[in-house]
Amino acid sequence: MDTPVIAVEIPLVGDERRKHWAKLVTAVDPSKASGWAYEGEFIADGGIQDVPSNSVLLCYGETGSRANPRPQATVFLVHPDGTVSEVQAASGRAWARTLRDKVEELLGDDRPSRLGWEPSIELFSDEALATELIRRGWSLQNPDSHESTRTTDTKDE
Repeated sequence: MDTPVIAVEIPLVGDERRKHWAKLVTAVDPSKASGWAYEGEFIADGGIQDVPSNSVLLCYGETGSRANPRPQATVFLVHPDGTVSEVQAASGRAWARTLRDKVEELLGDDRPSRLGWEPSIELFSDEALATELIRRGWSLQNPDSHESTRTTDTKDE
């Protein structure tokens, strides 16, 4: 099954006037203790980007003055529901080594890329669930009738 791509807000860490970046981390080189240990694709931060579900996101930024910048970095996890949660943060010159073990751990975890059944799904009405399934292309049969319902047309009535 392909990992779904979802739109999420990529956080901006640090001062937007200073150096800042975000990277979708795909691997970690354990022989390095600097930012070069993190392999992956750079993406724009401070806005919405399309990223794979369950991505490990590393955001870096600086605060302070140009003469005396203070590095800050935060590891985020992108969830299948489009939310982003902070996993760990570090600041100072040792930020890369401080975060390296946690990023390796996250990359090794086997997390589902799609949401499964949750108790909260029972809170939705039958009509809301049916509408969503029809929107996804499913054919449904109303249990009170013997008619099959499938509306693939999006015409206004």
